[in-house]
Amino acid sequence: MSSPDAEKPYRKPLIALVHEADRTFNLHMVEVTHAAGRPEIKPSHNAVVAHLPSSEPRRAADLATRAGMTRQSMGELVRELEGFGLVEMVPDPQDGRAKLVSWTEDGLAIARIGKRHLAAIERRLEAEFGAEYESARRVLERLAEVLDEIGPEA
Repeated sequence: MSSPDAEKPYRKPLIALVHEADRTFNLHMVEVTHAAGRPEIKPSHNAVVAHLPSSEPRRAADLATRAGMTRQSMGELVRELEGFGLVEMVPDPQDGRAKLVSWTEDGLAIARIGKRHLAAIERRLEAEFGAEYESARRVLERLAEVLDEIGPEA
């Protein structure tokens, strides 16, 4: 007698599907920045780009929290981007130990190119999937919340 799992065809786990989509999005963003003349950009730099608003500086520690990474790792990425002339760091007037990160004009231009590319991808996905795309977005928006509610004991 076979087990119920043995009878089901193989399906990639959800985490693998989400990872593939995330990896592809990240590679897209890197390719766009390379085409815009910034070949030094790596996929890891997307953690800064995704969480640094264009309108106001943010503490590097806050960027790390939002990106789900260590302060040290975020600090390394910020220093790299600073070395490329894309961001600048200044002491936080509220806390002399902290640094505020903001875009330079060149960095802001690159970030805007990336945001326009993401908007174009969203339009393409909406055209491809129609109403299913909005459903997928709603599911993904709730996914982390539900996983937190379930906890690791599931």
